[in-house]
Amino acid sequence: MGIAGNLNPDQLEFFKSQGYLVLDSFAGTDEIRSLRSRMEQLLEEFDFSSKASIFSTTNQQQTTDDYFFESAEKISFFFEEKAFGDDGSLKQPKELSINKVGHALHEIDPTFKSFSTSEKATGLLSSLGYKRPIVIQSMYIFKQPGIGGEVVPHQDNSFLYTDPPTCTGLWLALEDATVTNGCIWAIPGSHKAGLVRRFIRDETGVHFDKPSPLYDQKDFVPIEVKAGALVVIHGDLIHQSFENKSSASRHAYSLHVVDTDGCKWVDDNWIRRKVEAEPVYAS
Repeated sequence: MGIAGNLNPDQLEFFKSQGYLVLDSFAGTDEIRSLRSRMEQLLEEFDFSSKASIFSTTNQQQTTDDYFFESAEKISFFFEEKAFGDDGSLKQPKELSINKVGHALHEIDPTFKSFSTSEKATGLLSSLGYKRPIVIQSMYIFKQPGIGGEVVPHQDNSFLYTDPPTCTGLWLALEDATVTNGCIWAIPGSHKAGLVRRFIRDETGVHFDKPSPLYDQKDFVPIEVKAGALVVIHGDLIHQSFENKSSASRHAYSLHVVDTDGCKWVDDNWIRRKVEAEPVYAS
């Protein structure tokens, strides 16, 4: 199957040199509305009375549990750390308390699958040189007003490792993302230094194989985008986002893609699928 690439040489060169690329107006108003409406439905149907799992990047080893592991092939809901009061009850409505929903929206839900496997998405992956790509995880990220948690500096290849590394992040803004409501910040060109550390799953649970380096915040630049823009993120790019202390949410739909041609999904990744993922295409 031949997939036509849709990035021009200047865009490819920018991505190669900077480690990220912004594609404005990648999704139209109708697509954004469809994804957001579908998530509203999923949230409405979600009953958290039996299970409340918290997601945190600042306390990741302690908050990673069986519910998280099983989410690799499910649609699962994760709360913000600051969503609950001292008595264990939610401090605000359920729909304003969720950190993210993941990690198989692209696989299970038709609305999210349609976008994730669209012609423009596959054309983008073809431009980046993917031969037999799979979406290994997808997330709907809320960045809730007032409590939207910090995402510490990291590289996507740390968590989704193939040998050799092939991960690329596709981050679709469903609302305007600004420095006020927690947009992505990145160190341009940092991908050229390679992978710093890995997040490993073994018989003891999950852990990083090395401590995090200390980063100079002056090296980061904000990637502010309008709703509908897609940020393409190299798997080795150092990026982060700050806590959202504003009154505006910052919804986004994020995909992570790896290749399955000429590389191997490593066994000590946190994702251990029971059923092999279907490729988006095979060239």
